[in-house]
Amino acid sequence: MIEKLISNPLTLKRYRNFKKIRRAAISTWIFLAILLISLTAELLANSKPIIMSYQGIIYFPAIKMYHPTIFSQADTMVTNYRREQFKDADWVIWPIVKWDPYESNTKVESYPAPPSEVNWLGTDDRGRDVLARLVYGFRYSIVFALLVWLSTYMLGISLGAIMGYFGGRIDLFGQRVVEIFESVPTLLLLITLISIFDASLPLLIIFSAIFGWMHISVYTRAEFLRLRRREFVESARALGSSEWRVIFKHILPNALAPVVTFSPFTITGGISSLAVLDYLGFGLPAPTPSWGELLNQAQRNFTIAWWLAVFPSLALFLSLVVLNLIGEGAREAFDPRKS
Repeated sequence: MIEKLISNPLTLKRYRNFKKIRRAAISTWIFLAILLISLTAELLANSKPIIMSYQGIIYFPAIKMYHPTIFSQADTMVTNYRREQFKDADWVIWPIVKWDPYESNTKVESYPAPPSEVNWLGTDDRGRDVLARLVYGFRYSIVFALLVWLSTYMLGISLGAIMGYFGGRIDLFGQRVVEIFESVPTLLLLITLISIFDASLPLLIIFSAIFGWMHISVYTRAEFLRLRRREFVESARALGSSEWRVIFKHILPNALAPVVTFSPFTITGGISSLAVLDYLGFGLPAPTPSWGELLNQAQRNFTIAWWLAVFPSLALFLSLVVLNLIGEGAREAFDPRKS
């Protein structure tokens, strides 16, 4: 199906090479499955039913908010679907995990509570379900990583293309700027800036993009230096194409190999960076679900809550390994000796 959509013979050959690398192909399917689970988390882990029939009317609490007065709950601002009155509902379909990432299990004796039939992977130090926080936490991690990857690559590719194509003083000045930014201790600077401003997902993405574009600009610059004197570029100029059309229409599509091969590793770095910042307390604001925050709790409760260290570590390990295997597969598929 995908092969029919690919018209470029070289791209098709690279895609087929990638499929032949079994570890990369399997890792791609695993990553897509994890991504799907996280994006549909409300249907898998929630304190609200997916769909229910109450007094002959169909409701979809997992995807739509209903005012509590609809269910004769006048003493609360948020509908509680665990109340006794819902036991008389016509029928109810609950998610697999009947907890959202912010709800505490008040029926356990102490927090954090070990894995049980109610909380499959245990609870954290506030009684919240660990499995639910892992599922929702991956959503924040992958959104952060993808947006950082997109913003850094857009900035780095644009600047690298300009430096590599025009050369001369523009390239000389650009390389000095790259060297200055590369000499900055990024993590320390991020922690300093976040401690000054209130941490939020958009702010973390902006700061990460500002100090993370250099590596891809170097590779893009090298590709443009190699391609700018090729025959097809000279032909485009002879036909009257503008400089920007030559850059983005003719050279850039032929200089995207580093972009594709390094992208999975950049996304991996984004997931790791957010986990580190959350672990240190400079990441997403509480009570946002976060793998790093769970690991921080594990460090504070390392003698009594082994599950807070094991399960988030396994989730982080699986995500990073899968993305690294995809990156290795893409690098081999784009190897010019094979393509």
